[in-house]
Amino acid sequence: MAGDSASEHPDSGTGAEPPTPGSAPALSPWRFVVVFGVVSLLADVVYEGARSITGPFLGSLGAGAVLVGVVTGAGEAAGLVLRLVSGPAAERSGRYWAWTIAGYGLTVVAVPALALPVGLAGACALVVAERVGKATRSPAKDTLLSHAGSPMGRGTAFAVHEALDQAGAFAGPLLVAAAVALHGYALGFGILAVPGLAVLVVLVWLARRVPDPQAYEEGVGRVPAPAPARGSVALRGVSPLAGLGQVFWRYAVFSAVTMAGFATFGLIGFHLVQAHLVSPQAVPLVYAGAMATDAVAALATGRLFDRWGLRVLVALPVLAGAGTALAFSGSLLPVLAGAVLWGAAMGVQESTMRAAVADLVPAARRPTAYGAFAAVYGIAWLAGGAGLGALAGHAHAALVPVVLSVQAVALAALWWVVSAADPRPGQQAAQR
Repeated sequence: MAGDSASEHPDSGTGAEPPTPGSAPALSPWRFVVVFGVVSLLADVVYEGARSITGPFLGSLGAGAVLVGVVTGAGEAAGLVLRLVSGPAAERSGRYWAWTIAGYGLTVVAVPALALPVGLAGACALVVAERVGKATRSPAKDTLLSHAGSPMGRGTAFAVHEALDQAGAFAGPLLVAAAVALHGYALGFGILAVPGLAVLVVLVWLARRVPDPQAYEEGVGRVPAPAPARGSVALRGVSPLAGLGQVFWRYAVFSAVTMAGFATFGLIGFHLVQAHLVSPQAVPLVYAGAMATDAVAALATGRLFDRWGLRVLVALPVLAGAGTALAFSGSLLPVLAGAVLWGAAMGVQESTMRAAVADLVPAARRPTAYGAFAAVYGIAWLAGGAGLGALAGHAHAALVPVVLSVQAVALAALWWVVSAADPRPGQQAAQR
């Protein structure tokens, strides 16, 4: 595996000597993953609670289907494409905790601000700003988590983290639904300031307890190669995306294709209300159910990834295609079934897909790889969000055939990736 060989032989191809192992972390890898999961749980209460009502909220301010699709797609794209900047920047600075804390800070400020009378333009800007916070923190956060996942299997580590994350994604919409029913959207967004403050408290505590999670990888004899020194060739005109490898880029193409046929929940929630299938107050309940499925799917596919590798990802195009197709039907039960499948696809995307990146690139390049990977499928998700929004608003009958065709191409792209990669990239970690 690319990631394994680079981490076990950091001087191979780099000319660097292995770093001197530091002191043992104050928390075990499992405790680190769990506490980091609690941070994500609290953060998901904030931003997933908000996302559960984004579509109907924008609609209440005068937005139509196309604008909702564009704004929510642009938000997802901002949360992904901007990682092309934050990933290499975190890699160069090595200040992963600073980037992580700054990103969470932006998110927990932007979301409660939606309670203010900012109008449609201001609300659209804050929706995108929340995603910018995710772009700021995610490459650094995923790199920290990948180090802790080395002793326990990265698929398992990312799955446990995602399951806790989705506990918050389940609770957040329920909290928001109750607040909206009680006193409208203002209370729904404003109440999220409380878990937002808790995010920062727990995160700062964790950073002080484990300032250098790379020590987890050193402790099992998998020492990551150091990031390029300032003034090295990597920082003198060579593209920061160089050296990520052919298999990584094939994998990025697969992710882009499957995300192009995957609707945002903002658009699904808008459809639920516009088709008079549920009330605006009930949309967060549908989203909560999807997030519960997300957690289960993450745990199942993460563990299977540690045994079987990239082949497990065949589930993603199947779930994404079926979920999106059903979610835009005209009857309540198929839409609810689609939301459940959509949640399962999100679970695979948010956990197992991220775990695989660490095994496909040299260890020292993980922040940049996570940024590039997210940017590629973020651009695809923006295009898909806008395209599916246009289809939902003006050519609804064409939406399902388009989605299923895109996901069929994604299955072919996955075969193209697996044919060039180690068929079981997570197995070695799982056996340690």
